[in-house]
Amino acid sequence: MSAINRFLGDSPLRVALKLLVLSFIVGIVMSAFDWSPWDVVEAVREAVLRVWNMGFAAFERFFGYILLGAAIVVPAFLILRLLSYRR
Repeated sequence: MSAINRFLGDSPLRVALKLLVLSFIVGIVMSAFDWSPWDVVEAVREAVLRVWNMGFAAFERFFGYILLGAAIVVPAFLILRLLSYRR
């Protein structure tokens, strides 16, 4: 098996034929939904931005909960340590 066949996973002619058929099917589907390549790129960009923003909002809530809990836990821990230190 030549290096190009190994890289493509099949002979170049068969790969080109598979890509041609797949491109035709995807083109029909995109035409049916009236999508352009730019619409797909824009949808992916918006999805990434939504996930990015949700992720940071989740981190913000997570750290907010930690700080809220720490406002009670850390002083209680220090008080308990001081009380046990006296014994």
